[in-house]
Amino acid sequence: MQCPKCRGNMRTYERNGVHIEQCDNCRGIFLDYGELETLTRMETQYHAAPPPPPAPGPAWGAPHGGYHHGHHRQRSWVGMLFST
Repeated sequence: MQCPKCRGNMRTYERNGVHIEQCDNCRGIFLDYGELETLTRMETQYHAAPPPPPAPGPAWGAPHGGYHHGHHRQRSWVGMLFST
C-alpha cells in the first residue's frame, strides 16, 4: 500500500485490536473508518481508570535503597499505541 500523501511505503501495526497504517517515509498515520472513534473511546476509558494503589514504602527511619523508580502512566493513547 502506498501513502496517499508522499507515495511512500505504508506499514500496518495492530495495537489493542486497531489496525493503524503508518508511512515509513513521512511517518503519517492513517486510520480506516471508525478507528479514530475506537481510539478515542479507548483513551477515555484509559484515563477514567483509577490509578494503581501505591506500593508500600519503607517505614520512617528504615534504610532504603536509593531513588524510587516506579512506573508512570503514559499521558496519551499515542504513547500507548507505539510502546512495546
